[in-house]
Amino acid sequence: MTASTSPETVADLSPEDVVPGKAVTLLQRVLMPRPADPRKVRTLYLDEERSERVRVDDRATGHLTAGDEVSFATYFNAFPAAYWRRWTSLSSVVLRLRLSGVGRIDVYRSKADGTIVHTTGTPVSGTEEQVELELDLTPFVDGGWYWFDLTADEELTVLEAGWYADRRPLREGRLAVGICTFNRPVDCVAAVATIAGDPVVDAELAAVVVADQGNRKVRDDAHFPQLAEQLGERLILVEQGNLGGSGGFARAMHETLSRTDATHLLFLDDDVQLEADSLHRALAFSRFTDAPMLVGGQMLALQDRSVLHTMGESVDRYKFLYRPAAFGVTQHDFAEESLRETEELHRRVDVDYNAWWMCLIPRETAEQIGLPLPLFIKWDDAEYGLRAGAAGVKTVTLPGAAIWHLAWTDKDDVSDWQAYFFARNRLVVAALHSPHEDGGGIAHSSIKADLKHLLKLEYSAVALHLKAYEDFLAGPDAMFPALPTALAAVRELQASYRDSQVITDRGSMPEPEMDAVATEGMAEPPVGTVAIARAALRGLRTNLRPVRGSAERPQVQVAAQDAQWFVLARLDNVTVGTADGRGVTVRHRDPVVFRELIRRSFRLNMEIKRRFPQLREQYRAAYGDLTSAENWQKVFHS
Repeated sequence: MTASTSPETVADLSPEDVVPGKAVTLLQRVLMPRPADPRKVRTLYLDEERSERVRVDDRATGHLTAGDEVSFATYFNAFPAAYWRRWTSLSSVVLRLRLSGVGRIDVYRSKADGTIVHTTGTPVSGTEEQVELELDLTPFVDGGWYWFDLTADEELTVLEAGWYADRRPLREGRLAVGICTFNRPVDCVAAVATIAGDPVVDAELAAVVVADQGNRKVRDDAHFPQLAEQLGERLILVEQGNLGGSGGFARAMHETLSRTDATHLLFLDDDVQLEADSLHRALAFSRFTDAPMLVGGQMLALQDRSVLHTMGESVDRYKFLYRPAAFGVTQHDFAEESLRETEELHRRVDVDYNAWWMCLIPRETAEQIGLPLPLFIKWDDAEYGLRAGAAGVKTVTLPGAAIWHLAWTDKDDVSDWQAYFFARNRLVVAALHSPHEDGGGIAHSSIKADLKHLLKLEYSAVALHLKAYEDFLAGPDAMFPALPTALAAVRELQASYRDSQVITDRGSMPEPEMDAVATEGMAEPPVGTVAIARAALRGLRTNLRPVRGSAERPQVQVAAQDAQWFVLARLDNVTVGTADGRGVTVRHRDPVVFRELIRRSFRLNMEIKRRFPQLREQYRAAYGDLTSAENWQKVFHS
């Protein structure tokens, strides 16, 4: 019996076809790094701390020299046993390796606290040999991984390896990939090419649906014709006006349900880099779960590719803000600490939802709970996860299934034009899902956030929030009509505030009065309740007084990471670096604008708190209309 990289289909096996200890269905491949991967990225695939650099022929084959000890206790190659134990029908997993050479295999598992246990081991004889090891999933209730190490006594070659089930899946698996794209034709085509070029994913692929909402068209990319020929009728390209992420993904879901027989739809951002096996892993996991589930991928940082940016997300039901899931690790660099060295990575993490950089949705779930809300951008993915959860459909964020994406710490989406959509949609989603009659802590947290923005001289962000509050108070009837025009209205309002205008030309950046050294120590945060309260009162007094300095020349330039409220609240005029490092914004203190914006914020948020019970009823009564294919179709074709 030789190893195969093709997953089994339902037609290949009968329902009774279970072979204990024998590899039947591929769950995840063991992957070698790409030859061009730098050492930092290689740590996602191989722990080479006790070896020479493994020589790689392709994604399946690697060569160890005599004396090498290589561990596969890595992000992409260890097996997240706790998740399979918790959510799937499997009681064991099979590790299959095809090897040539002389050496030894040792299999380890971890506990939820990171304790490592040797499980089994076997020598490798020298000729080409296939080894299959059945591994029990019972001791993984709270957490833990499986992995294996290889020791080369002489040269040892891994020809192919993978983690398998000894039975067929519980349900069928025909995958549709839905990509929403806006003016990223090169990135989008590259993602589609990665999908189409992977033999395992291609064998499972029913369709790729691309919702192109930009004016730089995907079809005009030089590589698109070849892709279109390769995929044939499986490629569905639709073009529409810019309806945001929710509009693009809603279109991808609608086309999948109406034009394909796909059993699962996987949403994918256009600005990601892919490890194609992540798509297969999500699909395989979903096919074995006890009941249909949403299966999401984790995020690795695109600009620092050995960093796991987030393990999963949850929603704070009181303030209604999304946050890292309980016990989830963020910003972990595998090049600094390996999986086996990091205790926190071994506990299972449960989530409320998975962001749509990569999220698999079973067809029956989409048919049951409907399309995304018409939110344009922000909160659409969180709302869908909460809606699915309310319908009894859980979400899992699966380790080892991941994409590389620009980390949100490299963006400024809380103060740019996206601030409107975040604030409005947070309220809409809270109206639909908050357990609190008056919205809980939403109003007070919004006022606090607005005050913080004002102390940072970000008047445009607060103006956008105020528009969001007003639009939420207007009720759900205007949401669909506003979808095609919302972005233009938001950008027009934002542009009326000087602090929103980014200057990238070095010659146009105003010269500050003081050298940056003069700000040394200003960014030290106040510590403790009393110190924070004093700093806030001092900032309030400053912002209510007339401006003292020049209205044209900034006092100082503040780096993006130092632009905190307790720094900017002391200043009259300042330039601030942008989060992406491309330029600066110029911020001027204006006590008149400050008073007006904070007054309106307080009034509108108190009105939201007072009217929240009534608004909950309105939005919940409109739920069906807001998620119906019929209403979405009217927008798609308008």
